[in-house]
Amino acid sequence: LCFLIYLRTFIYPFFTRGRPFPLQLLFFGMLFCIYNGFLQGYYLIYCAEYPNDWCTDIRFTSGLLLFLLGMGINIHSDLLLRQLRKPGEVTYKIPQGGLFTYVSGANYFGEIVEWFGFAIATWSLPAFAFAFFTLCCIGPRAYHHHRYYLKTFTDYPKSRKALIPFIF
Repeated sequence: LCFLIYLRTFIYPFFTRGRPFPLQLLFFGMLFCIYNGFLQGYYLIYCAEYPNDWCTDIRFTSGLLLFLLGMGINIHSDLLLRQLRKPGEVTYKIPQGGLFTYVSGANYFGEIVEWFGFAIATWSLPAFAFAFFTLCCIGPRAYHHHRYYLKTFTDYPKSRKALIPFIF
């Protein structure tokens, strides 16, 4: 968890291309990640009690698999998005490949799957709250990106959904 928070907070911003990122958003993003990381860590260290065989429990194994699947989707989608623009370019382009074949917000979908997997694996209220917050926060962003792409690009694939493949 700490690695992912570190990666998303301190490493990922240096690999993005395009318009400058507002320093205020960076600050609030870091503040949120630190607070959330503290909340998750505190609960797991001081509040959670797992039986000795928790690693073989279906909740843990299925949650871990979902987490890893979501993380793979998220990382792959971020790589595809970074490759869309050449250095110095700021124009929007249509993402292609991976889950972008099916949804406009493949990176958002991956992140939501990732955090719901974490919530299932830890079976904790703070993790479920964070997963739900993630869905409520970036789900609408995926929808608005989808609407923007449909409006801006006449050749945008009409069969693509906003966030959930084949559904929404």
